[in-house]
Order: sequence, then C-alpha cells, then structure tokens
Amino acid sequence: MLPTPKRSFWKSIFLSPGEPRLRAAWRLAIQTILLLVLLVGLSIPVGLLALTLRGGTSGTLYLTLSTAVELVAITGSVYLARRFLDRRSFASLGLKWDRRVFPDLLAGIAITFVMMGLIYLAMSLFGWTHFTGYAWHFDPLAVVLGQLLLYLLAFTLVGWQEELLSRGYHLQTLSSGTNLFWGVVISSAIFGVLHLGNPNATWVSAVGIFFAGLFLALGYLCTGRLWLSIGLHIGWNFFEGVVFGFPVSGIAIYPLLRITVSGPAMWTGGAFGPESGLIVLPALAVGALLVWLYSKWRGSTTPLYNSPSGL
Repeated sequence: MLPTPKRSFWKSIFLSPGEPRLRAAWRLAIQTILLLVLLVGLSIPVGLLALTLRGGTSGTLYLTLSTAVELVAITGSVYLARRFLDRRSFASLGLKWDRRVFPDLLAGIAITFVMMGLIYLAMSLFGWTHFTGYAWHFDPLAVVLGQLLLYLLAFTLVGWQEELLSRGYHLQTLSSGTNLFWGVVISSAIFGVLHLGNPNATWVSAVGIFFAGLFLALGYLCTGRLWLSIGLHIGWNFFEGVVFGFPVSGIAIYPLLRITVSGPAMWTGGAFGPESGLIVLPALAVGALLVWLYSKWRGSTTPLYNSPSGL
C-alpha cells in the first residue's frame, strides 16, 4: 500500500482533505460575503424605487420590495456558491423536482395549520387572546382578498429563501465540515441570531427561533429534501400572521382574525409572537411527531439521521 502524500501547510488550511475544494468554513465565509454584496447592491436601487413610489419604508410595499431583494440575493449567492465552491449541483441541496414536491409542500403547510391552531386554541382557553372581529368587518372584501394573496406570495418566497439558506446551504455545508449533529445545531443557532434584527427581538426570541430551526431541520432530516421544510416554513408564517392574527417574528401582518393578546409574555411571546413564548414548545413537539409520521407514511428513503455518512 502506497503511503498517503503529505499535504502542504496551505493546502491543509484551505482545502478539504478528501477532494480539491475549499474547506467548509471558507465556503461559508465566501457565500456570506457574496450574499452581503448582493443585498447591498440590490437594496440601493430598490430603496430609491420605494422612495419614488412613496410609502416604501413601511407596509405592503416595503414587504414586497424587501422580499424580492432577499429572494434574488439568497438564491443567487447559494447557487453560485454551490456550483463553484462546493462543486455540487444546485438540486443536490435537496431540491430534486419530481412527483413528491407538491405532497411535501402541502403536508408541511397542513402540519403547521394544526400546530398554530393548537396554539390559538390553548391561548384562547387560558384567556390570553380576545377575538374582536374578522378582516371583512373592517375592510372591503377586495382589500381582504388582495392582502391575503399578497402575503401568501410573500411567505412562499420567504419560506423558499430562508430554507434554501439555513437548512440548505448552512446546514449541509456545516455538516460536510463537521457532522450532521453539529450542522443542525450550528445552523439553527445562526437562524436564531439572524432574527435578532427583527422588531421586538430579544435573546429569548432568538432561543425560540433556534428551537424552530431544529424543528424545520427535521423535515430535511426525515426526507433528505428541502420541500417539506419549505412547506413548514410557509405554513407557519401564513397561519401565524394572516390567519390567526399573531405577530410573525415581531412583524405585524394583515390578519384575517383580529385579536388582542393580553397573557404573560413568557408564555405568549408578547410583541414578537408565539416563537418567543413557552407556548411554542408543545406545538413544536406535536409538529415534530406529525413530520415523523408523514415521513413514515411517505415511504421516504433512509432518513439522513440514520445514514452512515449523515449526508
């Protein structure tokens, strides 16, 4: 057996031991820099457009434009990093397009309806929420439908881009440099930190988002694909904000159910929303069980958490 050639000092620092590509930390750093460059570069002309249209600093226009900027920046940076730094296909992140895509998306959305419905029911039983009316009691039906469709589109894009970044590039690149366990934990921690810039965010809300990240990662771990996680993310935001009327990670959304929340913030999450309250933990447990049951019924291939290599 021939001896393994000794790697140079610089190759050991910059290159992966098994193949000629940069180590995971360098790939993550470059993708992050690329993402920031795209965000800044796109935000300037979009910001000028928002000011020209007036009202670009708040409300529907702000949500639409900011989501579009993030969509292009995240998708573009991940695609370029995956293709040229990781030397892998974009689809290999778990984005294979086949007959299972829509069932996974719809299952994720349905699971989060159950989860958020349980949160709303529990908070109502404890007297922490007070129903004041429906959206169509306050606005014309055309306005209600328009807002409904707009937020559905916005949250679909948010679900795509945040799962592509966090459960796609972050989790999988970290796992390739460490192992699957640390890839899930560190990517979920980053997911929590990234939400510290949201309105009303605290370290408590960051911890809640961390646990939400673990839950979203389960969809990927059980199926080996991102579509279930994307559906979970879309459904969580949509039902939390639009349907049941809670803040979505600190952001006020146009709600169909008009409610006020008066319970203890430790449980309800206060102005940040249920992710920041203890009420979210049993809902995440129920959701995790439903994800596991769906993946068993789905008959997916060997789950990633059982595979020898993790990825």
